[in-house]
Amino acid sequence: MSDTHAQTVPFVRDTMLPPAEPPIKEAGAMRWLRENLFSGPVNTILTILGILIVWFLVSHFWDWFAHSVWNAASLSECRQIIAETWGEGARGACWAVIRERWNQYVYGFYPPALYWRPTMAFGLLFVALAPVLFSEAPGIRRIVLGLTTVLTLWLMVALGAPAAWLVFAAIVLVGALAISERHVSWLLVFSVLYPLMGVWFLWGGSAWGPIMVLVGPVLGWIAWRVMHPLSGMVAVIAALVIPVLWWVGYAGEAARDAESIVSFAIPAVASDRFGGFLLSITIGISGIALSLPLGIVLALARRSDMFLVKSLAVIFIEFIRGVPLIALLFVASLLLNYFLPPGTNFDIILRVIIMVTLFAAAYMAEVIRGGLAALPKGQYEAADALGLDYWKAQRLIVLPQALKISIPGIVSTFIGMFKDTTLVTFVGLYDPLKSMSDAVRASTSWKGIYWEPYIFVGFIFFLICFAMSRYSMYLERRLARDHR
Repeated sequence: MSDTHAQTVPFVRDTMLPPAEPPIKEAGAMRWLRENLFSGPVNTILTILGILIVWFLVSHFWDWFAHSVWNAASLSECRQIIAETWGEGARGACWAVIRERWNQYVYGFYPPALYWRPTMAFGLLFVALAPVLFSEAPGIRRIVLGLTTVLTLWLMVALGAPAAWLVFAAIVLVGALAISERHVSWLLVFSVLYPLMGVWFLWGGSAWGPIMVLVGPVLGWIAWRVMHPLSGMVAVIAALVIPVLWWVGYAGEAARDAESIVSFAIPAVASDRFGGFLLSITIGISGIALSLPLGIVLALARRSDMFLVKSLAVIFIEFIRGVPLIALLFVASLLLNYFLPPGTNFDIILRVIIMVTLFAAAYMAEVIRGGLAALPKGQYEAADALGLDYWKAQRLIVLPQALKISIPGIVSTFIGMFKDTTLVTFVGLYDPLKSMSDAVRASTSWKGIYWEPYIFVGFIFFLICFAMSRYSMYLERRLARDHR
């Protein structure tokens, strides 16, 4: 080892430099610009090109947005206001059509006196979703339930909700907020009951119908408990068959008899009165809630070792994926009635929900099958080594990991399905994008309006889809346990 002293070496500094600020190009905004926008020749060219495109769009459309009119009773009045304010030949957006017809875009042709019902149903939806989506995030859950409580009650008051229903909504919303602070899992009971409650709030009629539908699973559970000591297979079959027999043969008559004894009904609303975002959200949420479990079952069936089960799953998935959704909607609208008994009244929205669910489930099955295939073989072998049967292995080990891998694909399928709800316009339903805009333009006051309705509807769709995308990113971060 050399014994040369450091001070004898001429290029070794014997004093420390005083601290100094970093170069401008290595800190602050300049560093961010250099790393993100001007990191190389290609990135610099793309940045300049992007700036030019943005400048062109802003310079071309800025006056149209800047000259917007929000308060007018017709398109001609909008144009008159623009001409008087900014001169002849000026152009501007007429957002007054949204201000005047917002109720049609939101509720369709739902009776105005009953607007509070879908509003209450939508508010209670967040109570049902809170224990499912935000079970591990008390801060987010508290904010969501708090805002839902305030907004729902305020809107119900503004829309003229009866005092009894206002008290009911307040009890449920405030009670859910209090319960979630102590035992959030207790809200899962409300999550299970909400689908029947939501259907009743939206369509109205007798409450005995949803109650009798709920009786079916109770009878199935009783049958399972009675038959399980004799045979497990018979018990499962009885638990599945008895509810179906009850729903098909006895539930309707029992509901009518109960209604004749004790009337508990609210005004009914026909499906042809639904429209706008009320229709899209109803179909979208129903399809999302039903397609995920059906997609999981189809994915497991396609990977099954049983030839018949696998073949049926493959046939179903490939057939549905090979047919456009619009063709399935036409089947639901026109052909399905030919296969039903004469006189059967099968609601058109229910038919559309069934077809949308089947369509989304086929794509969901392939997404989940990709997650199952991505798992290492050792995970399956570990489940076998622990002595778990097939269903326990899937529930405890395989599916939690596969679903975590599949989150981006699952959410992408949900977003695509929600946007596809606009296709119901081809089967005579009033979607918010085309049919409702056409209905607004049918009025002489707004004849000729074009871009404003499409921009407004597209913006609302973007907000909903962006919220689903952000939630999927939050879920991925919460479930990212690989490096913990």
